[in-house]
Amino acid sequence: MAGGKGTRLRPLTCGLPKPMVPIINKPVMEHGINLLKRHEITDIAVTMAYLPENIEGYFETGKKWGVNLNYFIEDVPLGTAGSVRNTGDFLDETFIVISGDALTDLDLDAAIKFHQFNNSKATLVLRKEKVPLEYGVVITDDNGKVIRFLEKPSWGEVFSNTINTGIYILEPEVMEYYTKGENFDFSKDLFPRLLNDKIPMYGYVTDDYWCDIGALEPYKQTQFDLLSQKVNLPMGVKEIEKGVWIDEGTLVSNNAKLIPPVYIGKNCVINENSSIGPFTVIGNDCKIGPSASLKNTTLWNNCTFGSLSEARGTVICSKVTIGSKVKLYENSVIGEGSIIKDNSTIKQDIKIWPQKTVEKNATLTQNLIWGTSAKKNVFGVRNISGDLNTDITPEFATKLGAAFASIFKDEGALIISGDESKGTCLIKNALIAGVQSTGTRPIKVNNCLLPMSRFAIRYYNALGGIHVKKDPTSNNRVNIEFLNNKGANIPKNVERDIENTLCTEGINRCSVEDIKDVIEVDNLSYFYGEECKKLLQDINQIKKNSPKIFLTSSSQQELELATALLKSIGCKVDVEITSKPSLDRIRARVWEGKYSFGALMQGNGESLSLVDGKGRVVEKENYFFLVSLLLLKKGEDINLIAPHTFPTVFENLGKTYNRQVVRTKSNPASVMNEMLKEDKITGNYLQFILNYNAIWGLGIIVDYLVNNTITLSQLISELPVYFYKKQEIPCDWEDKGRIIKELIMENKEEDLELFEGVRIKDERGWGLILPDHELPVFNIYTQGHNEEYAQELCDLFTEKVKSKLKNQR
Repeated sequence: MAGGKGTRLRPLTCGLPKPMVPIINKPVMEHGINLLKRHEITDIAVTMAYLPENIEGYFETGKKWGVNLNYFIEDVPLGTAGSVRNTGDFLDETFIVISGDALTDLDLDAAIKFHQFNNSKATLVLRKEKVPLEYGVVITDDNGKVIRFLEKPSWGEVFSNTINTGIYILEPEVMEYYTKGENFDFSKDLFPRLLNDKIPMYGYVTDDYWCDIGALEPYKQTQFDLLSQKVNLPMGVKEIEKGVWIDEGTLVSNNAKLIPPVYIGKNCVINENSSIGPFTVIGNDCKIGPSASLKNTTLWNNCTFGSLSEARGTVICSKVTIGSKVKLYENSVIGEGSIIKDNSTIKQDIKIWPQKTVEKNATLTQNLIWGTSAKKNVFGVRNISGDLNTDITPEFATKLGAAFASIFKDEGALIISGDESKGTCLIKNALIAGVQSTGTRPIKVNNCLLPMSRFAIRYYNALGGIHVKKDPTSNNRVNIEFLNNKGANIPKNVERDIENTLCTEGINRCSVEDIKDVIEVDNLSYFYGEECKKLLQDINQIKKNSPKIFLTSSSQQELELATALLKSIGCKVDVEITSKPSLDRIRARVWEGKYSFGALMQGNGESLSLVDGKGRVVEKENYFFLVSLLLLKKGEDINLIAPHTFPTVFENLGKTYNRQVVRTKSNPASVMNEMLKEDKITGNYLQFILNYNAIWGLGIIVDYLVNNTITLSQLISELPVYFYKKQEIPCDWEDKGRIIKELIMENKEEDLELFEGVRIKDERGWGLILPDHELPVFNIYTQGHNEEYAQELCDLFTEKVKSKLKNQR
């Protein structure tokens, strides 16, 4: 399979298909062809899509390599399996699918024997990977039979550290599940059908070398691994001394210093006093000037590297000219045909696209072409956060704004909102600049809480929004949240789209004529309050009863907005602002008997905790139960939506009121988007409001209590009783997949649930072990039939995970 564009490898692949990227002076696909030939596999079909002429022009018929190549081009995307199916009559016997853009020394004979011994119809070549997020994960039984797999999981979905290499041994009949020309994928479409139909499918676990060169770091590491001889592939060049390979026609000055391991191609000139290596690869027809120094660096063909210049951990594409006294720092990339003039400095992580010129004495601190990011995974569990001007700089924020705006196909506006702290305003303005650069209109909402931003998106019919806020734990830290057109946090697939756009040049930049002016909104709080009133049943009844509420928060803005709303509908309100809000303080005030209830607002206006007249606290899971019960008693047509980690006693509430319970992944975006599936105002929209909009939630709760002549204490008394515990266990990132796999393997299938993490049933209740998405920890959740059982299960699973952490393999 040789259709990859290699977008994450750009600028290496700007004019080159990924299979043609050189590894030790040969296209990576050439190493794959040589591997097949060594195992006497000579009839090869090559599926192509991106720049196919580059591949066919280089390999032609394959005669030079002793193989017979057949080429098949996709006119439209067909998916991984669809592209293979497109080869038609070529698939007339057992065949191997192997990527043209991965390097491996796999023992194909052993893998084929395993396939034949098990009478397998589809054998997946697997290997263990400590951090498996960028791959498909697979789990097999003791005999190697595949029992479960998932493509590119989040940490919550990781159930194994055994990954799919994308190398398959298949019988031709499995391809008959689909027709030629149909778009389908091996992992997403074909293999699930085979598994469902109980077609024999096995996993061959190998310790042989395999690396997908899809990003810059693994590309560089693969070269280093070959130089270290960790890969059982021939170098194809004479080793003149231990760890030094030099091809024919190359001249090396007697005064030059070669530090193993190093590889130098044909017809190169290495001048006096230059220092080459360790871990340096130089292609054909390159010239290294006097007193130059290269370490951990790769040069492609026809490059000139000037005198007294230095490169550290750099990749330099073909036909590049580096002047004298140039400094190239770690992870920099110089695109094909570029010219770096004398005395220039290219800083760490900087990427220069092809055919660019850096003038003399310049210091480059930003990419010369827009569209990359040093961080691959920029999103946490629900946002992007970091220290101002360190992790989150104005330059980075500008790229973020442009990347987010670029993923939308329709024209429209984006809401940019946040608080008014200096750091937040700096980042907001940078985001706006990025959005404007794409031709999208920014609507800037000033002095805004997160629920107000969610409201503004719906109110102005925007494409989505970006909300920036100062982190409550640190004045120098900011959080950035991305919202979709319904006001919910964006789901994981959209986060990936943004990250991929950051890693490529895929930002849509507009001409000057298409730049839209910024619309500034200063009075959203009025419309925000008025819109809430439309959701209330009878404001006049509230005014007659005039309930008295005690509010506290660390945010002056939260208190002002909540007080204004509650007073406008007839409530009496006392407030207390404090840097450390305390539920005990609320309990003491409410116990005095003056208030209907007390409330604590947190989380930039999202989170609400309540205290009733008896001093009972309702927060977190209990608050979630409370608002669900309230909506059910109101008679709302509602599906009860809850995260997978939530107590299963929630199902009892659904049975009592004959309502369906829908479980989602535990991340907030999954919960929010399920609640907002319907565009119209429904019970599930109200469930979203009550859980993620503290100010509107207060109004809805007061309205319900007054108009149903019920107290908060009476409503709380109807909440179900349950016994639920949580625990957190520190771990290394690389242990997560291994431990989840071991837990699965040692428990019976009927006792397991693998929707997210692994839930293990027990006669005393259940325990859920969930790897954290953002932190190097395991989260343990348990529910027991009584308090004692819940604690026993929490202790049991905590100890189980800790013991596995101690017994590292």
